[in-house]
Amino acid sequence: MLNLIRRENREISNPRTQESWDPFRMMDALLRWEPFWGTAHGLPHRGEAFIPRFDVNETKDGYHIRADLPGVKESDVNISLTGNVLSISGHRAEEHREQAEQFYAAERCYGEFTRSFALPEGVDAERIRADLKEGVLAIDLPKKPEVQSRRISLEKTKPTDGGTKS
Repeated sequence: MLNLIRRENREISNPRTQESWDPFRMMDALLRWEPFWGTAHGLPHRGEAFIPRFDVNETKDGYHIRADLPGVKESDVNISLTGNVLSISGHRAEEHREQAEQFYAAERCYGEFTRSFALPEGVDAERIRADLKEGVLAIDLPKKPEVQSRRISLEKTKPTDGGTKS
């Protein structure tokens, strides 16, 4: 007899049925899966920890990193640069719950997180700026002026005779 077990896994999808298949999202989902997470931490098995997601983009002036860190205090975030590796770590503390309280759902995640990014050559480490406002961490990594792209114009040359004889 065949038993079917319903499994919800929205992060991993079939590339043939989805128009924009993202292998990075698929690997992220696979790496987040921890079957023994709850038992190792003495908590009911939830299989989920507080792992904020980051957006990284490049402009002509530099690189920008954004992350949603709701409920994380500025004092609980640590950003460091070692060589060309930018490391971001932090902690979101669990709220105190009274034993008499009855919960019908408890889905928010708490705990520590760490994320590291290898920076490309040309980042001006002296001008890196970070800010945490309204639960959004913003890190701006400007490029050194000599690394920024610039437009090169074509030189105008005089037209030649085209080889006509006189």
